[in-house]
Amino acid sequence: MNIRTICCIGAGYVGGPTMSVIAQKNPSIKVIVVDVNKARIDAWNNENLSKLPIFEPGLAEVVKEARNRNLFFSTDVDSAIDEAEMIFISVNTPTKTYGAGKGMAADLQYVELCARQISKVSKSDKIVVEKSTLPVKTAEAIKDILANTNTAVNFEVLSNPEFLAEGTAIQDLIDPDRVLIGGDQTEAGLNAIEALVNIYTAWVPEDQIITTNLWSSELSKLTANAFLAQRVSSINALTELCESTGANIEDVAQAIGSDSRIGPKFLKASLGFGGSCFQKDILNLVYICKSLGLNQAADYWEQVVIMNNHQRNRFAHQIVKSLHGTVAAKKIGFLGWAFKKDTNDTRESAAIYIADILIEERAYVQVFDPKVTLLQIRSDLNGLNTRSETENDKFLVNHSDPYETLNGTHAIAVITEWDEFKSYDWPKIYERMQKPAFVFDGRNILDQKKLESIGFIYQSIGR
Repeated sequence: MNIRTICCIGAGYVGGPTMSVIAQKNPSIKVIVVDVNKARIDAWNNENLSKLPIFEPGLAEVVKEARNRNLFFSTDVDSAIDEAEMIFISVNTPTKTYGAGKGMAADLQYVELCARQISKVSKSDKIVVEKSTLPVKTAEAIKDILANTNTAVNFEVLSNPEFLAEGTAIQDLIDPDRVLIGGDQTEAGLNAIEALVNIYTAWVPEDQIITTNLWSSELSKLTANAFLAQRVSSINALTELCESTGANIEDVAQAIGSDSRIGPKFLKASLGFGGSCFQKDILNLVYICKSLGLNQAADYWEQVVIMNNHQRNRFAHQIVKSLHGTVAAKKIGFLGWAFKKDTNDTRESAAIYIADILIEERAYVQVFDPKVTLLQIRSDLNGLNTRSETENDKFLVNHSDPYETLNGTHAIAVITEWDEFKSYDWPKIYERMQKPAFVFDGRNILDQKKLESIGFIYQSIGR
């Protein structure tokens, strides 16, 4: 099939950047990104590239080159589906909050709605590509919906999971470790795979493109995230031991990371992982294992999430313990709210849960993040449903200036590893804080000796 037009349903953290790079590298292919969220589409079309709905280094430059040349953002979903030969599904697949599998299984209602809309609108043959992270065998459900609701059109379904790290997504897209494409091993399925391979070979060497069957592709995405998250929880599981014995977690990480069989990546002690994928995908893997009666495997992977939750809870309680067992009416300054640096994504950020614990203890939490808005911070905290919005607003303060945020605080919690935090005027900050002045470095990014020489009481993770 000759691909002249691509439609991507979903203009979020995956769909927007991925389609922008595909359009940039394939100027002869028209790429239309659609979303029912008009405000999001308007932001993608904003002439001021600093107003894009997603902050990602390098994204604005890619959008600037391709937008209105062969990259378009629209709310007209039906027209884009009708026009395209290839349709990417890149919608949210959150963990279910209701019914069977609540708290573990992926909620596939948006994926099913996409499949039904594609089936309803399509008048010509289509290649449908799963880009969202989905449970194994989801493609089978999509195929059933498409085949049984529109028998006049032939649909081929592919799995093409993303392996992007937020903060480096554009670099990951331009220079990927691998591109994974799964499809039916039939003549039609192999032709569909080839059509997608040809799009990627515009810039990706063909030997870096892996083709498999559908089920292997879907499972590979889940397990890749599970293995990465496992490393984070593994190193964090040692931090308490280091703190109790006097060992330094950074020394331990360097020692084990120098082993070529292990390697140094994802061995940074921290508040744990966040973002849209790791926890969701591990819980999904746990649910699949339990559904198949593989209880020992389910327990193994679930422990990765349990350890992650323990790490952020432990950090919050350490703040309370260090401040004489109470933070009631005390001001705690948060540096960072995004789940990691170089992104404005706050999904499953440790900040949300740490703030929730501290506010429950009646602390006033004052937040500064260079890319996250007060509206988003409030939404995240209110989304936990542990208190009323009015009560949260009483104890939550956001500032656009970091020095104003930290003014009069009893303690500072470094939540996100933004590089700019290292270059702050820390003597000035110390002068404006309540004494004794604590710094709880949840990312181990600050200079301990420097801060202690100023007068701060410095605590970090695992040392």
